[in-house]
Amino acid sequence: MTDTKTSPKVENHAPEYDLEALLEAGCHFGHQVKRWHPKMAPYIYTAKNGVHIFDLAKTAEQMQLAYNRLYQLGKEGKQVIFVGTKRQAREIVKTSAKENGAMYIVSRWLGGLLTNWQQVGKSLKKMLKIEEDQEKDEYKNYTKYERVQIDKDRIRLERFFGGIRDMKKAPAAIFVVDPKREINAVLEAEKMGVEVIALADTDADPVNIDIVIPANDDAIASIELIVTEMAKAYGEGRKAK
Repeated sequence: MTDTKTSPKVENHAPEYDLEALLEAGCHFGHQVKRWHPKMAPYIYTAKNGVHIFDLAKTAEQMQLAYNRLYQLGKEGKQVIFVGTKRQAREIVKTSAKENGAMYIVSRWLGGLLTNWQQVGKSLKKMLKIEEDQEKDEYKNYTKYERVQIDKDRIRLERFFGGIRDMKKAPAAIFVVDPKREINAVLEAEKMGVEVIALADTDADPVNIDIVIPANDDAIASIELIVTEMAKAYGEGRKAK
């Protein structure tokens, strides 16, 4: 995990985040006390009615740190994958990433996506080839049944690879909603030296995360506020290239 006190200084492009807005979005609510991970203690303010409450001043501080890093990655032309497969995060992640030129995964993290890219990449190439052949009407002489099966294959591949169709190599970083759920993505990224920035609740282990954004990773309003800001940071950086 990145120590924010010793991290290299980057240009400051992050806005000042209003703690009241974070409060209204429910960013302060963690999980039940019994479900916490002790290493998230530095980001917790108190417990109320058996539920941990985040210190929103620290949440805002970490959001600024993450914003500036994503801005820098965008400005350097580095690729970032936004990962959010839980139901309440999928559409937010997909829309925000697409609007800001980032890649995304919202269906399921495929094992080996980073560690065995050569093999996984074959499936991506297959999807792109089917799309290209369909556009050229290369399947016009196939039977109806064969065309249906080919299209089913394309749809299945699109579900997994649609958001990373431009991926040629490992990204510079991944942004993850709920690193506990997306532990396979986090561990693969760590193994491959890919930075991890994550929206993490009180039950997450932050040890493998480079920049933690401590906040509620279940509430739609909290996810939307934070993911939108982080994707915007990346997009603004891309514009500044």
